[in-house]
Order: sequence, then structure tokens, then C-alpha cells
Amino acid sequence: MGDKINELKRALLLFGTMAVIVGLIYPLAITAISQVIFQNQANGEVVTVNGKIVGSELIGQNFTSPRYFHGRPSAVGYNASTSGGSNYGPTNVKLTDRVNTSINEIKTENGLSANATVPADLVLASGSGLDRYISVDSAELQVPRIAKARNLNESVIRELITKNEEVPFPGIGQPVVNVLKLNIVLDGIH
Repeated sequence: MGDKINELKRALLLFGTMAVIVGLIYPLAITAISQVIFQNQANGEVVTVNGKIVGSELIGQNFTSPRYFHGRPSAVGYNASTSGGSNYGPTNVKLTDRVNTSINEIKTENGLSANATVPADLVLASGSGLDRYISVDSAELQVPRIAKARNLNESVIRELITKNEEVPFPGIGQPVVNVLKLNIVLDGIH
């Protein structure tokens, strides 16, 4: 009986020690290191304008004004707490109807011809529903609308796109633009 009690004491001591190390000391140490070395990333890459938080570089937002670049559609209404896709397959009628409606809306709002091609990232939601990027082609498609709404020369807006291009994985894939960052730059010029 004494051996079992000693064994139980050792087990409880080991459990308590590991709980403190793994559940308290380790998370606090990692949090402290992150705050010192990677403060911006550890705090969600928050974007501020004039001291006011306007979003995160990591999460897409819903821009609807003709004065702004529009991002990818979101299956979760851009709600970061419920990140996810629609899970509709390519033959799902709800998906094809939504995509066709989106294509027609994009053509109308951007003054495109009926047979114009609309980039897929402007009509298909990402797996997270929170994608912050659009392709450069998608940004270029929106230039005439934004130029007209802001009374700017299209070349000024195209230059902003070029200056804000990012390659998420260097050497792989196409350049993209962060919609929030691009819209902030737009507001800075006009």
C-alpha cells in the first residue's frame, strides 16, 4: 500500500510540474518572445490609419464603394470568427447561380462588355472566406471604375497597383495585391 501511495505522489508531482511547465511557463515564454521579436505578427498585423485601427493585413474586408478595389467574395461574410468556405462543389446549383450573378454584377459595375472575361478570384470565395489578396488582373479590371469614381487618371491607379504587388511565395505563382493596403494608399492620394 505504501508503494502505491508513493507512486501516486510521484505521478501527481510529475503531472503538476508538467502542467506548470507546459501550461504556464512555456506559453508565457513564447508570448514574451513573440512580443519582443515579432510584435506586429503576434498582434495580428493590425493596420492603423491616423491612429485608428482599420483592419488587419491578414484578413479580407468587404469594400463595395465604386471608389475602392473590391476583394474576393466571402462565404462567411468576412467574419474572422467563422472562417470557412461554402463547401459547394462545382456542380452545385447554388454555387453556379451565385457565380453567374457575381460575374454579371462585376461586368455591370465595371462597364465591361457581355463577353468580357472576369478573373476567377473576383467571383470565387477562398477556402477561408477571408482572403486579403486579389490577382493583379483583378485589380487591373477595376481601374476604370475607380478612376472615374475618384476623378483620377487610370495611369495613376495602375502605378499604385504595380508599386503594391506582392509575391506570396517568391518564385511560385502570380503577383497579387493586398486589397486593404491598396485601398489605404488610394485614400492617401485622393
